[in-house]
Amino acid sequence: MTVPVDRAALVARLRAAGCVYAEDEAALLVAAAGNPAALAALVERRVAGQPLEHLLGWAEFGGVRVAVDPGVFVPRARSLLLVSAAVAVAGPAPAVAELCCGSGALSILLAERLEPRFLAAVDVDPAAVACAGRNLAGRGVPVFAGDLFEPLPAGWRGRLDLVVANAPYVPTEAVALMPAEARLHEARVALDGGPDGLAVLRRVAAGAAQWLAPGGHLVVEAGAAQVDGLRGVLAAVGLASSVVHDGDLDATAVTARRESPGGDGP
Repeated sequence: MTVPVDRAALVARLRAAGCVYAEDEAALLVAAAGNPAALAALVERRVAGQPLEHLLGWAEFGGVRVAVDPGVFVPRARSLLLVSAAVAVAGPAPAVAELCCGSGALSILLAERLEPRFLAAVDVDPAAVACAGRNLAGRGVPVFAGDLFEPLPAGWRGRLDLVVANAPYVPTEAVALMPAEARLHEARVALDGGPDGLAVLRRVAAGAAQWLAPGGHLVVEAGAAQVDGLRGVLAAVGLASSVVHDGDLDATAVTARRESPGGDGP
């Protein structure tokens, strides 16, 4: 069913509300609405600052439509760098864990591109766990509720080949400066990285040093200004790191390797 609408007026209203890609958003909202009343309600909510992805119920990530529930962190295109960085360091049939998984978007792509022997996702936010569980249900990827490595089976300790985490890294004081659609509509736990933005990443690094197999890799996202501090954190727990930057995505990833018992370098 095609909803009758004044496209020019709709685009103008969205643009006035600060929607940069107003034409694209207008088309998506019209397609999602079943009738004029539903469209009007969606537009009102979008103009009020709700994330487009929460209104649609999905986000496009790496060519895949990923379900995103209200309150759940919306996957950003820049996090595609985590996927490519992980693929670059992973060996054949790796054992993989995604921490801070949100909607499970990274695990969806990792399951396709790595063909892991096992893959699990973890998040501390119940809404994210439920959302990721639906997204990953048909892929044989379990989703655990809990804090970082804590809910993983104890037998996996020291056996993981790859840990990927888009952990929160926004400094606490900077959260207030984020766009309202993120600050007001995504879980604070998915955004706030503590006073310097590295509080959660420090715990990820410490856990990875215990849960990675010798030669295994940790891949995380960070702000460009945080790289030196993060590499120091990784070195302190025995992980040798390198940095990958993608200017097109405006993204920075840090990969870190747990050295083998023989002390091999990265």
